[in-house]
Amino acid sequence: MDNRKRLAYAIIQFLHGQLRHGGLSCDAQESLEVAIQCLETAFGVTLEDSDLALPQTLPEIFEAATSSKQEMPQDSRAPDRTPPSEEDSAEAERLKTEGNEQMKLENFEAAVHLYGKAIELNPANAVYFCNRAAAYSKLGNYVGAVQDCERAIGIDPGYSKAYGRMGLALSSLNKHAEAVAYYKKALELDPDNDTYKSNLKIAELKLREAPSPTGGVGSLDIAGLLNNPHFITMASSLMNSPQLQQL
Repeated sequence: MDNRKRLAYAIIQFLHGQLRHGGLSCDAQESLEVAIQCLETAFGVTLEDSDLALPQTLPEIFEAATSSKQEMPQDSRAPDRTPPSEEDSAEAERLKTEGNEQMKLENFEAAVHLYGKAIELNPANAVYFCNRAAAYSKLGNYVGAVQDCERAIGIDPGYSKAYGRMGLALSSLNKHAEAVAYYKKALELDPDNDTYKSNLKIAELKLREAPSPTGGVGSLDIAGLLNNPHFITMASSLMNSPQLQQL
């Protein structure tokens, strides 16, 4: 017997039960009645076809299925992902190396593609994500770079280069406070890295130069404006203008 008709019958049976005991609004009841009619027409099944009935109702089947899933022992579940084979690992490394060569040639889109292929073969390698983040940054895709750095850090929290590249991407997004935090973490992991030191100083300088969120209206830095000698000279000239005094 066609199992599709059995399933349709079980659904129709369930919907009829909801009409009788569901405590539904008039609109909801009307919608269920239309749904029942559609199922009956589509599958050629009515509630009178009792020979299609299953030993259990649809809610009972659903409850049994969800209960068995919850009670499944941990060790019987499939692992999240099997480690890559030696062949896949070797091919991923080859793709990464080729991506590095494309970076040197400034073919950044090709590099993104190659690093992506390496990630497909071995998504547990933080270097591949970090390298693709560098390529994304070169293309101006700083959001993509941030996301890849987050993945790299998630895989290897001790990978200083991922924090450094995260700082660069965040700086490019004008998120200087966050960039400072990531540069400091990069230096914590690699204290002698002069690039991190230089980038940290730049980010801290930009953070100090950024308009204060409480300094004025919107993005206007009122305090800085009032301390600007050119603005003061212009304002004095305007206030002493004969045309203005005649208003």
